[in-house]
Amino acid sequence: FIIAAHNGYFEEEGLNVKLEHFNSAVDRDAAFQTGNVDGVVSDILAAIFLKDSGLDVKITSKTDGLYHLIAAPNSDVSQLAEIKGGTIGISQNTIIEYLTDKMLENVSEHSTEKVFIPKIPTRLEMLRNNKINMATLPEPLASVAVHEGGKPLTNSEQLGLNPGIMLFTQDAIEKKGKEIKACYRAYNRAVEYLKKEPLENYIDVLIEEAGFPETIKDTLTLPDYQKASMPDEQDFKGVLDWMRSKELTDSDYSLEELADDSFIEK
Repeated sequence: FIIAAHNGYFEEEGLNVKLEHFNSAVDRDAAFQTGNVDGVVSDILAAIFLKDSGLDVKITSKTDGLYHLIAAPNSDVSQLAEIKGGTIGISQNTIIEYLTDKMLENVSEHSTEKVFIPKIPTRLEMLRNNKINMATLPEPLASVAVHEGGKPLTNSEQLGLNPGIMLFTQDAIEKKGKEIKACYRAYNRAVEYLKKEPLENYIDVLIEEAGFPETIKDTLTLPDYQKASMPDEQDFKGVLDWMRSKELTDSDYSLEELADDSFIEK
């Protein structure tokens, strides 16, 4: 989206798109629920919570986000199998907690303690200062953590998990359907650009326009961006089963109930 805006793809598609940045999922979802934004880069868990709360939302595509589990600089843990105990910074009842549970699923006899730190920059700061032993972080702050001595243990891509999605309200879909379709055309053009251009050609754009820290220049790991497509039923069911096991929902949605695939190029 940042590249689409910078390269003028939105304008060329006849759109005026404003990108809003949030430091926590709570702030993002509050803006979404109050109608201050039409769509959000979100996740399956948030979609289910919002649907349960009565907001009519639709999953319009998956996204290519990356989430990393990282050990603190002074930790003696350098690989997943070495985890026995310690504290791990996450946000509660979020996709971060879901992925953390999945990452630790096959770590035998660990007794890690979850520390709930909703704001991602604060979580990074506590990891950087060795106030917590580990943290689960999205990019680009995961790359910042590694640059500052943090030790990457595993990530969502290695687990084959991709719970990131785009969400729009049904109201926005009905009133701005043509604009959303054009938005995805611009998005797909940005994917084509990212596939062929080396990172050094646009890293300064990310630093300046997305507020990424300068330190990511040498360490940023970007996913292999794909043109917009729908999430897998397996990813959806994995999140729903986890939420039901934690009694966060008693709903039994199918992906089809929460999805609108009409904006995807067929």
